[in-house]
Amino acid sequence: MAKTLYVCSNCGHTEPKWLGRCPDCQEWSTFVEEIQEQNKAVGFAARVANAKGPERAIGTTLNLKEVPAEREGGRIDTGVDELNRVLGGGIVPGSMVLVGGEPGVGKSTLLLQVMGQLGEGCLMVSGEESPRQVALSARRLGVGDAGFRVLSETDVNVIEATILAEKPRVVVVDSIQTLYSSELSGAPGGVGQVRETAARLMRLAKAESISVVLVGHVTKEGSIAGPRVLEHIVDTVLQFEGDRYQSFRILRALKNRFGSTNEVGVFEMTGTGMMEVDDPSAFFLSRREGGTPPGVVTVCLLEGTRPLLVEIESLVAPSPLAIPRRVANGIEVGRVNMLCAVLGRRAGLVLGDKDVYVNVAGGVRVEEPAADLGVALAIASALSDCPTEAGTACFGEVGLTGDVRFVAGASRRISELLKLGFKRIITPEGASESPPGGRYDLAENEPNRGMKREVAVDEVKTLGEAVAAALSP
Repeated sequence: MAKTLYVCSNCGHTEPKWLGRCPDCQEWSTFVEEIQEQNKAVGFAARVANAKGPERAIGTTLNLKEVPAEREGGRIDTGVDELNRVLGGGIVPGSMVLVGGEPGVGKSTLLLQVMGQLGEGCLMVSGEESPRQVALSARRLGVGDAGFRVLSETDVNVIEATILAEKPRVVVVDSIQTLYSSELSGAPGGVGQVRETAARLMRLAKAESISVVLVGHVTKEGSIAGPRVLEHIVDTVLQFEGDRYQSFRILRALKNRFGSTNEVGVFEMTGTGMMEVDDPSAFFLSRREGGTPPGVVTVCLLEGTRPLLVEIESLVAPSPLAIPRRVANGIEVGRVNMLCAVLGRRAGLVLGDKDVYVNVAGGVRVEEPAADLGVALAIASALSDCPTEAGTACFGEVGLTGDVRFVAGASRRISELLKLGFKRIITPEGASESPPGGRYDLAENEPNRGMKREVAVDEVKTLGEAVAAALSP
């Protein structure tokens, strides 16, 4: 027989009923409901006492050589190349994937398209929509005749029994916050309910080698709602990012036991579903006529194996406040503060009485240090009201000493810039393999264009040199 206990998530103290404050660690609102078997041994001494009898349970050990390993091609192809890239080649059988994102970002849309590609042998468990609503969405996306089955249920006991009876290859649960276990008295979406239902689905996935994809909502802070242990239970955590006012979406892996966490997938939200973006660099760059305005610099980032070009925009204006404002959108504001200090101390730019605004065009979220040089040059360009030369791009990390540091994947970044027709590239010292004089001759690499084009590569050591190179006429 099972009973429930309330366990403090901070110190592990247990109580038979819920308390607002833990009497042990004095923390507030830390008690969560958990299931415990009454005849279950607790503690090492109890386990030893129960194991003395002749019917004690002994685990079965296996030689690692005897365990069948996954063969090449053993992953499940989702039919969406961008999703396969982020997952590391597809869904691993028996794994559990958690997909998080803000409401309306496109989680359910993408997974419906994946179910349409997988077809029969897949099950959609919908806790938020009725089968009729799921069918309407599937027909709008063009996958209404794919053949996958739909179950509208929130009781995890019924869901487990259905999965064991039908044995699907892939199960999509939308969403984990709607499921509940009848053994717990808490409401669906609570810490105890989310942890218990996710743990039961995880055990089922491992035992039956069924892949389970969970949809998770996010909080105001952007983290996945529910207990942090939910991200530890699952094998892969995918995060859907994107501005609701922009059409593009970025899918990145925060955790992946079976692949890299550096890859990203880029999608465009359309009326017929999520469309894959094959060339995200061209997608994020503006097509301006008449040259680049002051305060705009193109930066080449590296997301996994994929170079990604984005535009950094900056505006510098006199501040009416005693403490000038530093506002950043798409990049950490602390990084902008640091770069403003380095520009003032190492490059001689006066920013102490100026408001500085930095924005990443297109709503992209930039975290790579290679964007430092682009942010600094955009601020310098906006301050001097002097635009950079048309066709100029850069990348590099900026240190507190004013040095421009080398970043990984420089050759891939330069190759992407050359492919997109940039005429001038500002890089850290040693990043390029250009011949003496710092110029690439692209006549041999462009046989179809029938024209000779040279690209200047300026290697800089310090931020002052980079500012002089970017803003020189």
